[in-house]
Amino acid sequence: MGQLEGVDRRCTLIPNTLDLSMRRALCVGIDNYAFGELHGCVSDAVKLATVLRSHEDGSPNFDVRELTAPIGGDPSLVTRPKLREEINELFRHPADVALLSFSGHGAENNLGGYLVTQDARGYDPGVWMMEVIDMANQSRAREVVILLDCCHAGHLGNISAIDNTKALLREGVSILTASRGSQVSVEVGGGGLFTSLVADALEGGAADILGDVSAPAVYAFVEAALGAWSQRPLFKSHVAQLIPLRKCHPSVPAPILRQLPTLFPLPAEDLPLTPEFESSSPTADPAKVEIFQKLQVLNRVYLLVPVGADHMYDAAMTSQSCRLTASGRYYWRLAKAGRI
Repeated sequence: MGQLEGVDRRCTLIPNTLDLSMRRALCVGIDNYAFGELHGCVSDAVKLATVLRSHEDGSPNFDVRELTAPIGGDPSLVTRPKLREEINELFRHPADVALLSFSGHGAENNLGGYLVTQDARGYDPGVWMMEVIDMANQSRAREVVILLDCCHAGHLGNISAIDNTKALLREGVSILTASRGSQVSVEVGGGGLFTSLVADALEGGAADILGDVSAPAVYAFVEAALGAWSQRPLFKSHVAQLIPLRKCHPSVPAPILRQLPTLFPLPAEDLPLTPEFESSSPTADPAKVEIFQKLQVLNRVYLLVPVGADHMYDAAMTSQSCRLTASGRYYWRLAKAGRI
């Protein structure tokens, strides 16, 4: 085969060398607006950036970039071109997860919603939300998560030309917004109510038994905390798998969960107990006491319950039994399939 003219072989790309384990986050907070200052958006961005940088055990999580405009600072730190550039930079490179959070003013007109920037004016308030979702849909990141704490945030993902209640997301994109497209977002205690709840969720409030915090779990945590008369958060997602946004300390150590099929050969079959399982019993058997300690850990998170007694101690001392709950049987199946 002849050599192609004009091709610089030094620029040859090798896709297999791309690091898809990277997790990037851009946290934006704008307080300094000429037409109306806010007082909690910069702290929102800093709070989320702090939580996202590491897992609960201190190991690194997201590589976070903060873009903030505090009161009294430069009035042109977060302009339309700057925000657009930063969002594009976040989404255009390959990554495992790319996360965008925005806290600031939001606006709407007949074209849809906008992330309001410091150079907002007239009919050009900032970055069009449809433009943001276009960048997310075209992103080379495997998973994209967008968190918006601004008024009218629910417009993100809507297709105004078709119907403002329809959303178009490519697979792998999830959106959590503080309010519906027609609602405002609330500040409490020097920060956004939505962001405060999201941070609590990421810090463990929405963690599952294994300690994983996913985007749907964050939404469930936030939605349950807001009443019917409050701002209503929205969750829009098109995903085939749940990627943990953060890992917290598990309620049950994974090695114990992996032993469920050993402790219960059949998930619907009760496990008989005897006084030998209880350490304070005169007939205590060290091997059975060790098993009982694991059973008590599972009982504390309601993966199993005593049968014929109110407490595990009583079930053992009166030779009753224990059985897996529906959640316990779920984790039994995961362990049996080698998925824990």
